[in-house]
Amino acid sequence: MRELTFSEALREAIAEEMRADSNVFMLGEDIGVYGGAFGVSLNLLDEFGEERIMDTPISEAGIIGVAAGAAVSGMRPIAEMQFSDFITIGMDQLVNQAAKMRYMFGGRAQVPMVLRAPIGSGTGSAAQHSQSHEAWYCHVPGLKVVMPATPYDAKGLLKAAIHDNNPVVFLEPKLLYRLKGEVPEEEYQIALGQSEIKQSGDDISIITWGRMLKVVQEAIAALPQNVSCEIIDPRTLYPLDDQPIIESVRKTGRMLVVHEGVLNAGYGGEIFARICESEAFFYLDRPPRRLGGAHTPIPYCPELEKIAVPTVEKVQAAIEELMN
Repeated sequence: MRELTFSEALREAIAEEMRADSNVFMLGEDIGVYGGAFGVSLNLLDEFGEERIMDTPISEAGIIGVAAGAAVSGMRPIAEMQFSDFITIGMDQLVNQAAKMRYMFGGRAQVPMVLRAPIGSGTGSAAQHSQSHEAWYCHVPGLKVVMPATPYDAKGLLKAAIHDNNPVVFLEPKLLYRLKGEVPEEEYQIALGQSEIKQSGDDISIITWGRMLKVVQEAIAALPQNVSCEIIDPRTLYPLDDQPIIESVRKTGRMLVVHEGVLNAGYGGEIFARICESEAFFYLDRPPRRLGGAHTPIPYCPELEKIAVPTVEKVQAAIEELMN
């Protein structure tokens, strides 16, 4: 099977959906001639023109507001943020408008918009461009929240998000844009709200998403072969498909949740609650562990930046602690 980078998979998904449906269009800062801050929309302007690849002023509130209004009017906009941190400028439009309109109009209004945003640390972009806020969006009724970890998942989930009739916050770990992986040429979608077991195992269940999937896989590769780890990637954080997680913890009796976002009130706490409220709780042999980001702004210094988030070494230490 052919290989694409994460960004190429996203671009292909956008192009295919724009060819299939004239109501699909993109808007955002520098997405036209420049091709987007991370190159996802590169060359799309040549094929679709300025009316469908719309460069906008530097106004995140305007971008999200226009996307919400266009969606309610029957279009299917894909709005791009240069960094997910900038969604904060448009939170009123996202949280109080896009997320609420379908409910407030008794289901007669639909808001089929996708808000794409690069997320996470690792590029030396400092405190205002490196945050992981996925837990914020999961807290808002009316939003769906997606964070893929592979090129295959990126394409399939983005296509499903574009077809969804609800606002979808689609978070793209920026360190994965150059990651290569197999992506089939034939048409496919990955339904939102379906977790996937990325690796089967019997000794410990590790739940992780986004960039941390690669970190966890690297950590496991360096462990002794007699440690059998099962990795579950939710892919869609809301709605969460928790049944594979519950079944895995019942099987292994040990659980580790790894996420880049700040540990305090992070999304890992939601997964802990699901386990503690399920029958899997009675199968735990050890108290479960969370591994998340430090309660600090992301530093600019590369060495300090690495310390602020989970690393291969930290994951290995957490696994060894749970196994001993």
